[in-house]
Amino acid sequence: MATLLYRLGRFSYRHPWRVLVVWFLLVVGTLGGGIALGGQTEESFEIPGTESQVALDRLEAVFPSVAGASATAVIVAEDGSRIETSEDVIERITAAIDRIDGVDSAVSPFDEYAGKAISDDHSMAIIRVQFDGPVTDVTEATVEALVDTAGIGEDAGLRVEYGGLVFQDTSFGITVTEVVGVVFAALVLVITFGSLLAAGMPLLSALIGVGIVMGLITTLSAFTTVSSSAPLLALMIGLAVGIDYALFIVSRHRAQLAHGEEPEESAAMAVGTAGSAVVFAGVTVIIALLGLLVVGIPFLSVMGIGAAVAVFIAMGVATTLLPALLGFAGARMIPKDGSRAQRRFTASADESKSMGARWVRGVTKYPWLAAIAVVAILGTLAIPAASLQLSLPDGGSEPAGSTQREAFDLVTDGFGPGYNGPLVVALDITQTIDIQDDLESIAADLAKLDDVDFVSQGFPDEGLDTAIIQVTPTSSPDSAETKALVQTIRDLAPELERTYDIRSSVTGTTAIGIDISNRLSNALVPFGLIVVGLSVVLLMMVFRSVLVPLKAAAGFLLSVVASFGVVVAVFQWGWFADVIGVENPGPILSFMPILLMAVLFGLAMDYEVFLVSGMREEYVKTRDAMGSVRHGFASSARVVTAAALIMFFVFFAFVPEGSGTIKPIALGLAVGIAFDAFLVRMTLVPALMALFGNAAWWLPGWLSKLLPDVDIEGEQLREHRRELEWASTQTELAMSAEYLVAGDDHQRLGPISLAVPRGSLVIASGDRHDRRIMGATLSGILPPLSGMVQVAGYPLPSHADHVNKRVALAEVAGTPYSEDEATLGEMLRERIEMTQRWQQTPQTAAKVRDWIARVDDVLGDVTARRTVRVTTATNVNALPQLERSVALAAVGLSEGTEIVFFDRFDQFAEAEDEAAFLTAVTRLADETTTLIFGTGRPVTLASSIDRGGRNVIVVDLYLLAPEGLLR
Repeated sequence: MATLLYRLGRFSYRHPWRVLVVWFLLVVGTLGGGIALGGQTEESFEIPGTESQVALDRLEAVFPSVAGASATAVIVAEDGSRIETSEDVIERITAAIDRIDGVDSAVSPFDEYAGKAISDDHSMAIIRVQFDGPVTDVTEATVEALVDTAGIGEDAGLRVEYGGLVFQDTSFGITVTEVVGVVFAALVLVITFGSLLAAGMPLLSALIGVGIVMGLITTLSAFTTVSSSAPLLALMIGLAVGIDYALFIVSRHRAQLAHGEEPEESAAMAVGTAGSAVVFAGVTVIIALLGLLVVGIPFLSVMGIGAAVAVFIAMGVATTLLPALLGFAGARMIPKDGSRAQRRFTASADESKSMGARWVRGVTKYPWLAAIAVVAILGTLAIPAASLQLSLPDGGSEPAGSTQREAFDLVTDGFGPGYNGPLVVALDITQTIDIQDDLESIAADLAKLDDVDFVSQGFPDEGLDTAIIQVTPTSSPDSAETKALVQTIRDLAPELERTYDIRSSVTGTTAIGIDISNRLSNALVPFGLIVVGLSVVLLMMVFRSVLVPLKAAAGFLLSVVASFGVVVAVFQWGWFADVIGVENPGPILSFMPILLMAVLFGLAMDYEVFLVSGMREEYVKTRDAMGSVRHGFASSARVVTAAALIMFFVFFAFVPEGSGTIKPIALGLAVGIAFDAFLVRMTLVPALMALFGNAAWWLPGWLSKLLPDVDIEGEQLREHRRELEWASTQTELAMSAEYLVAGDDHQRLGPISLAVPRGSLVIASGDRHDRRIMGATLSGILPPLSGMVQVAGYPLPSHADHVNKRVALAEVAGTPYSEDEATLGEMLRERIEMTQRWQQTPQTAAKVRDWIARVDDVLGDVTARRTVRVTTATNVNALPQLERSVALAAVGLSEGTEIVFFDRFDQFAEAEDEAAFLTAVTRLADETTTLIFGTGRPVTLASSIDRGGRNVIVVDLYLLAPEGLLR
C-alpha cells in the first residue's frame, strides 16, 4: 500500500495540471448534473419487514385512500368565539382542499366520520387531509395549494395552521455558523503550519471533495428518496475528514522538507507514509458507515452510503489532488531557515520544550492518577446515557414559527399530545360476516386500554376485506406510554383473532417511528460489538500487539458513552438547551447513537494510529518502553491536537443553527472528538502505555503468523527507497544481487551475491529445483526472502511487474514433452502476438519468416550433419535434439526481452551439441540481450563456445553450501 501511494503521490506531483483538470471536471460534472436533474431531498421513514410497514403496504394495495400521506389543517377562533359559529367558512376551506390535485379527501370537523375533531373548549377544529400517495409522491405544488387555502379562513378572522410530514422542511443549506466553523479550522491550520500557503491547501482540497459529494447526493436524490439529513451529514463529515487527512500529509511533507528532503521526493514519501495512515483510517470509517446497511433501514442506509462516499472522496483528494497542489507550490513549502516552523520541525522530541512534551512527561510521571481521572470524568459524563430514549423527528422538532410547529403546539394544547400521532389499527375482515358489530366491539375493546384518549369507529374499504380503526393515545407520539400502548394492542391481536376471527396489526406514522426506534435500539449493542471487534483486529494488524488494541477499544467505548451522556443531558433533559438553541427537549433522534458510533470509531482509530505508531517506531529502535511513549507522543501531539480542534470546530458549527435532525449528531460528534482526542488518546493512552511497559508490545507467535502485516508507517516504503537507490548504482549490470536468499518455507537457496553485465552469457548448473527457484526469483515471479536484488535496473520484489515484462523464460528440453504436433511457425506466431503491441500485429507474419530464416541459417553454421532444414511448417517435436532445442530457444528470444532464461530438464546426447546449442543461441540473440542457461550438469566444453563479444559466466549451484556465500 505504502509503495503504491508513493508512486501515486509522485505521479500527481509531476503532473499537477492533469490531476487538477480531472478533479475540476468531476466537481463541475457532479454539481452540474445534480442541478440539471433538479434533485430534491425528502423524508421517507420506512422499515421493511416490520408489522407497521407490512400493514401499511397492505393498506396501500387494498385501501389506498387511507394509506397515503396525511396532513391536518388546524382552525382556531382567536377572538374567543365558538368554532361552530364559523362552520360555513370551515366547510369552504374543506371544499377548497378537496379540489386540490393530489388530495384524495378532506374531512370536515363537522362530518359524521370526523371523530373527535373539535376541541373540548370549542375554540379549535381540525380538518383531516388525505393525499393520493405517500409523502414522497406529494408535490410541492400540492403543498403550496394546500397552504393557500388558509386565506379563506384568515379573511374571516380565523387562524389556520398546517401540520404533517409533508410540511417538514427538507431543504438544506449552509448558514453563517458553519462558515465560522471553517474559519476557525483555517485559523488552527495557520497556527499549526505558520504559513498561509500550507494552511490553504487542506481547506482547498477539502472544499473540492465536499463539492463533489454534494453534487453526487443531489444527483442521487433525483432518482431515489434521500433524507435532508444525508447531505448535511456528508457535508459535515466530508469537510472534517477532508481537512484532517490533508493536514496529516502536509504536516509530514513540511517536516521532511525542513530536514532537507527534495520537494518531489518529500511529497511522494508523505503520501506513502502519512497517506497510508489516512487510507487505513478512512477505510475503517467507511466500513463502519457501510455497516449501517446491516440494520436494514433504507433512509439510514442512504445516509451511511452518502457519508462513506464523502470519506472515500476525501481519501482520493488527499492522495492525488493534494500532492498535485504541492507540485504547484514546489519549494515554496519549505519552512524558512530560522523560522519558528523550521525550528519546530527540526527539534528532536527529546529536546522539545513543547506543550506536548511537557504534558506527556507529566502524565507518564503519575500514570495511575491520570488514568483514574480520565475514567472518572468520562464515567460521570456517561451517567445520563442510561436514560437514553429514542424517537424520530415530528412536528415538535420543527423550527419555532413554522406552520407545522404551530399546528403541532396548537393540537397539543387544544386536544392533547396524542392527537399529533394517532395509531392506525388495520383489520383483516375477510373471515367475518358480522362486520359492523365486530368493528364496534373491537373499538370498545381498544377504548378500554390504558393511555387511550379516543377510538374512532371502524371504516371498511369498498371491497370489505380490510378496515381501519384510529386510536388516539393520551400521551405524545414519542412518549414511553405510547410505545407501551402500541405493544399492548399488538399483544391483544391473538385474543381479537380468537374472538372475532379478525387479524389485526398496528401501523401509521407513530407506529412506524416506534418500530424504527426499537430496531435501532436493538441493533446498537450488536453494532457496537462489531465495531469494537473490528477495531481490535485492525489494530492488532497495525501494532502487532494485544494490549494496545484492547486499550484502544476500551477508550473508544468510554468516548462514545460519554458523548451519549452529553447529548442526553442537553437534548433530552434540557441542560443548557437555550445556549445552543434546543427549543423542545425530548427523546433523542433514533439513528443518532448508531451513526455516532460509526463515525467516532474511524476518527478514534485515526488518532490512535498517529500517536501510537510513533511510539512503536521508537520502541523498535530503542526497546525503551517509557522513552518510546514520551518520544512518540511528543512528535505527534501537535498534529493530532490540530486535527482534533479542526474536527471539533467543524462539527460544533452545525449545532447552533442546524436542523433539529442534525443538531444532536453534530453535538455528539463534536464532544466525542474532544473526549477521544484530549482525554483518551492524549491522556489515558500514554498513561496506560507507561503502566504496561514492555508488555504493551507483546503478541503471541502463532497470532503474529495469522495476522497480515499492515505497514502503516511505511517501513517497507523506506526499504523500497533504499532498494531504488542501490539499483541506481547498478546501471551497467543486467542483474545483480547482494546476499540474496531465495526460496520458500520448505527450501532456501543462498545467500548469493552476483553481478552480471548486460549482454553476458551465464551458464548455471545445479539441482533442477534450485535452478527453478533462481529463475522464478530473478524473473519477478517468486519474491526474494531477503537481500538486495535488481534485474534490468528494477529492484525486486517491489518492481516485479516491470521485471516480468523484461524477462522471458523458455524450456529447451532435448526430448519431446508434448504430444501436440505444433509447427515452429505456429509457436513463433503465438509468442510474438502475445508479447507485442496490437499496433504491430500486421508485422507478425514477416517476423515469423525472419526468425525461421535465422534459425535455419544458424543451424547450418553450427552443425556439420545438416540432416534437416527448418521451415514454417516444421513439426518441432519431430526435430532432432539439437535442432529442436535451438528452435525452442528462438521462440523464447522472439519476445524481444532484455534477459532470457533457458532451462533444460535433460542432457544433450553429446557434449559438442551443448556447445553448438549455446553458440547458436548467442548468434540468434541481440548482442545486448543477457542469456542465462540452466542445466543439470556443468558444461565441460565452455571454451569451445563461439561467444562473440559476450562475457561468459559459469555458476555451479552445487557448490553452494546451505550456510555459505556464492559469488
